[in-house]
Amino acid sequence: MRGHREHFEAFAREFAGRGRGRHGHGPGGRGRGGWQQADLPDASDAPAWIAGRLPDGWFTGTPSIEVDRDEIIVVGEVAPPEVPEGATDAERAAQESGRISRFREETRDERIRIAQEAEHRYGRKVSWGASAGGTSELFTTFSAPVMTRLRQAERQVLDTLVDSGVARSRSDALAWSVRLVGEHADEWLAGLREAMSEVERLRAEGPGGATPAE
Repeated sequence: MRGHREHFEAFAREFAGRGRGRHGHGPGGRGRGGWQQADLPDASDAPAWIAGRLPDGWFTGTPSIEVDRDEIIVVGEVAPPEVPEGATDAERAAQESGRISRFREETRDERIRIAQEAEHRYGRKVSWGASAGGTSELFTTFSAPVMTRLRQAERQVLDTLVDSGVARSRSDALAWSVRLVGEHADEWLAGLREAMSEVERLRAEGPGGATPAE
């Protein structure tokens, strides 16, 4: 882990020393988040705003609200159904899924209104999900296209996944690879996100922190 920490610190120093864009932020970026969130409204307060905007009684506790540069996903716990004693695991899961479906239908109009307000405020799509007992379901979520150029060795990795039947296409193989990294590199990715936050802190504290005059 020491090696990772040194790598992240070097990463932060490198990007903190790079020149700022025309508006005083990261290369090609504007607003809070600089190069990470170019041209996007600041969404740092989105979880608090959405939590305050949600009607009372929808969820049994504080919902999980995840934000990236494309999407805001809101997932809350709904009251689980009363499952008869002796019910099988399959019957329990079916009742929990039914409770989630009922929540989805009963709240549809209000969720659309909240999503429209949040999308206007934060410039991101809003998606929803719910959990009940041991069952969790995401409703329709946003899929963002990501374009990239790959060299032959990298393309061969994707083609191997397609040829072996793991993925249906190169784009599906790329998405599969990203999911795999996310599942097995949580600690590394958390450290990388921490390093990127350090980039912004160092920029704000540096001598170039103020926006230059036009």
